[in-house]
Amino acid sequence: MQAFTVLEGFAAPLDRANVDTDQIIPKQYLKSIKRTGFGDYLFDAWRFTDPGKMGMTPNERALNREFVLNQPQYQGASVLLARDNFGCGSSREHAVWALQEYGFRVVIAPSFADIFFGNCFKNGVLPVALDAEIVDELFAQVAEGLQLRVDLAAQTVTVVGSDSVFDFHVDSALKQKMLSGMDDIDMTLAERALIEDFEAQHRQRQPWLFRD
Repeated sequence: MQAFTVLEGFAAPLDRANVDTDQIIPKQYLKSIKRTGFGDYLFDAWRFTDPGKMGMTPNERALNREFVLNQPQYQGASVLLARDNFGCGSSREHAVWALQEYGFRVVIAPSFADIFFGNCFKNGVLPVALDAEIVDELFAQVAEGLQLRVDLAAQTVTVVGSDSVFDFHVDSALKQKMLSGMDDIDMTLAERALIEDFEAQHRQRQPWLFRD
C-alpha cells in the first residue's frame, strides 16, 4: 500500500448525497480481484452516455460533458469533495480501487458508510470527515480552483493561499497504517519471526497434529 503523509492537490466536487458503491463502480465491472483496471469505469453511469464493458477505454466511450469529472477545470484533481453518507451500499472494495486508480487520494465528506471508510484505509485512500458547514464552505470555493493541503500527521486540511485550516479526527491505529504504508497483510508479515517461533514451539509440543 502506498504510504500517505501529505497531499497537496486540487479538488473536484461531487455534489450528491448518498453516493453508493454501485454508482462509484457498477457491478458489471466486478469481474476481477486485481486492484487495477477499474479507474476507467469510476462513476461510469454519470461519466458516459453509452453502456460500457470491461476492457473498453474512455476514448472508446461517449462522454457526458456535463458531468463534473469531464469538465476541464477538474482534470487531474486528487481530492474529491462529496456529501453525506458517501460510499453506502454494498461492501465492494473495488469502489476504493477505482477512486485511487482514477487519481483520488483523499475524499472529503461530512460522513461515510462504515465499510467503505474502512476499505479506504486498507488501500491508501484517506477519508476525511469534516462538519457539513465546512464542506459547504469548500464547495462554495471549488469552482474557482480549490487547492488543498491534507496533512495526515497533523490531521489538518488547509486551503492553500488562505488562513483556513480545518482539523479532522482519525483513529490512531489507522493513522499509523496510512503513514507507514502498511496494510493488514504487511503488519502481519512484520511479525514473521514471532509467528515462525510460535509454529516451531507448537510443533514440538503437539507433534501429532502435523504431518511430515
